[in-house]
Amino acid sequence: MEITGLFFLAALMIASFAGLESKLGRTDRQIARVELKLDLILDHLGLHQDDPHFPEVTALLREGKKIQAIKAYREATGAGLREAKETVERMG
Repeated sequence: MEITGLFFLAALMIASFAGLESKLGRTDRQIARVELKLDLILDHLGLHQDDPHFPEVTALLREGKKIQAIKAYREATGAGLREAKETVERMG
């Protein structure tokens, strides 16, 4: 009987973690959509922000090392691949 209880508890914990991961994924996608919309609004208004916080990314872009620049941006910000690629392309 004790093993059955442990099995049930483990299954419950796994289900809880799966639900939490799903919610976090949805939240990340929602944030990415909001950031994309904000970027579009800024572009439409002609407002561009040069990021002085990323001298390494800028230097890599000047050297023509786009992939390394994307990697550096991701490391600095924790951004996803798509967001980092889009941002670096706008910077360059």
